[in-house]
Amino acid sequence: MTAAQDPALRALVGGVLWPGFLGRAVPSWLRAELADGGLAGVVLFSHNLGDEAERVALAAELRGIRPGLVVGIDEEGGNVTRLEAATGSSLPGAAQLGFVDDTDATTAVGVALAERSLAVGANVVLAPVADVNTDPRNPVIGVRAFGDEPEVVSRHVAAAVRGIQSAGAAACVKHFPGHGDTHVDSHHALPTLAIGPAEIERMHLLPFRAAIDVGVAAVMTGHLVVPEWGDAPATLNPAILGRLRAMGFDGVIITDALDMAAVRATVGAGPGAVLALLAGADLLCIGNPRNPGVDAAPDQDERDFREVQHAILAALDDGSLPVAVLETAAARVRALGDSLAGGGFTGEQGGPGVGAAAEGGRMSWDTASVARAALSVDGEVPASTGPRTVLDVRGRSTIAVDGDADYVADVLAGGGRVIRVATAGGSSASGGDLRRQVAVAAETTGAREPFVLLVDAIGAHSPQRDVIEQLAAVRPAAIVVNVGMPGGPLPLAAVHTRAASRLAAEAVGEFLAEGTRHEVTA
Repeated sequence: MTAAQDPALRALVGGVLWPGFLGRAVPSWLRAELADGGLAGVVLFSHNLGDEAERVALAAELRGIRPGLVVGIDEEGGNVTRLEAATGSSLPGAAQLGFVDDTDATTAVGVALAERSLAVGANVVLAPVADVNTDPRNPVIGVRAFGDEPEVVSRHVAAAVRGIQSAGAAACVKHFPGHGDTHVDSHHALPTLAIGPAEIERMHLLPFRAAIDVGVAAVMTGHLVVPEWGDAPATLNPAILGRLRAMGFDGVIITDALDMAAVRATVGAGPGAVLALLAGADLLCIGNPRNPGVDAAPDQDERDFREVQHAILAALDDGSLPVAVLETAAARVRALGDSLAGGGFTGEQGGPGVGAAAEGGRMSWDTASVARAALSVDGEVPASTGPRTVLDVRGRSTIAVDGDADYVADVLAGGGRVIRVATAGGSSASGGDLRRQVAVAAETTGAREPFVLLVDAIGAHSPQRDVIEQLAAVRPAAIVVNVGMPGGPLPLAAVHTRAASRLAAEAVGEFLAEGTRHEVTA
């Protein structure tokens, strides 16, 4: 009998798989795997979440299939939201919280993330980000991190984990052993963490230790190579995952999505799944079936799932994957599901934070106060109450963001004109074309009309910084709104928001209406 013909082995394989799916209801193939095939659970993406009635129906459907399902969602606040993908997050993101540096506020955000996720049937919040963003060129972490100092990141990671798990969901910190000192997006290629073990220990492992110390339920791996620890990316590397266990973590190790290019374009999703299990991973996140875009098949979700499932079954048949490895991983996932089904996690919740007040035993707090406190200003910003022209030269959203809505630009424009200059990855395909488009935008905007330049990557040698220099020469009264990380002195007045969210946009919009003469170093 092959593994595929053995119901017990098929269920064991299902117990380590975590697919996404298409549509706003559970498809028949997935329902069968969840109900009878032992499948661990699912991951929800923005395309699964419709209007309120559809969300309530999906949550009820998932809860009714089988007790103990593990249902995940990428919900970080700030830039990354599945629940509010169409409108932008109404919760502060990590960089905002780290800058404000009030751990009670971070705990309150964790509570809110968990409560909102549980409301749609998701009981594992794939947050917080535990990466220390030490490379300002980082295209995929940036403002998703609490900062560039391990001590700051550590205390906020611990606070967020306490908040999430006190509300009854499991937290999953990411991306072990740290994705902050890379300048390649693992959704598109395989990054390298080119620093020594001592530096990794000092700068990047501290937040993961802090999460383990407060009892985090899960840790997500990063698809990145640490040359000092071998040629395989961390997700597929037993030496790296062994280090995580040696740090005292006995919870569930979850892989980052296997459909990301760092795995799919190197070893392949199926072989990668087997290697991840052999390395010590427990739960295999298969990925978002909509990531192929227009090339996605109507049944892309099932195709992605079967590719990984069949590879594991084949590895059981040829003996390259011992059954004992699978049993250990599935047992950890099952224990997590049982814990969540039994009421989830409880823990100490922090007291009221910035703009917060205790109300009826629950946390009631003003997110706008946190977003406003997270703003920093360079130079003199004149008040602009009327419609504004917004020149948006940001790079396109990464796959991690799962959306490319223009709510930030629209909020800043306040009914005015939004001019979007095509860019890719924070840079323009043609420098000359970019300069021409900027010049046209400046020339076609009235001299007295408020002009806002919207950016998100202003580090040294960034094309966006070049645009700022160009604009300063022709529109010295223009205001830069930077939704990425601050990057040194600019020739124009600037407001740094530390998030590209609806909440951050509303905070800076109100700030622009008031204006300031304060000079604050970002």
